[in-house]
Amino acid sequence: NSKTESQLTKERRVSFQAYIDNIQAKTGKTPLQLKEAAEKAGVYNPDMKASELVDFVAKEFDLGHGHAMAIWAVFKDEGWVTKK
Repeated sequence: NSKTESQLTKERRVSFQAYIDNIQAKTGKTPLQLKEAAEKAGVYNPDMKASELVDFVAKEFDLGHGHAMAIWAVFKDEGWVTKK
C-alpha cells in the first residue's frame, strides 16, 4: 500500500508542526517569540548563521541541535533570515 507524494508531504508538515509544538511546550515560546528573544539579546540579524541561532537557543532555552535546527527552518521559511 504505497502512499502518494501529497500524502507524504502532508505527513511531513504534520510531523514538523508537532515538532514545533513540542518546542513551544518545552520553552513556552512560539517561533516568533524566540525570534523576539534573539532580537532582545542582540543575537538576531537577517544575515545570521544557523550556528548563531543554535548556540543561542541551546544556551537560553536548553534546546538540542535537532530542535534548534527546526526553529532555524522556521526562520528561513518565514523570511526572517537570508536563505543562502
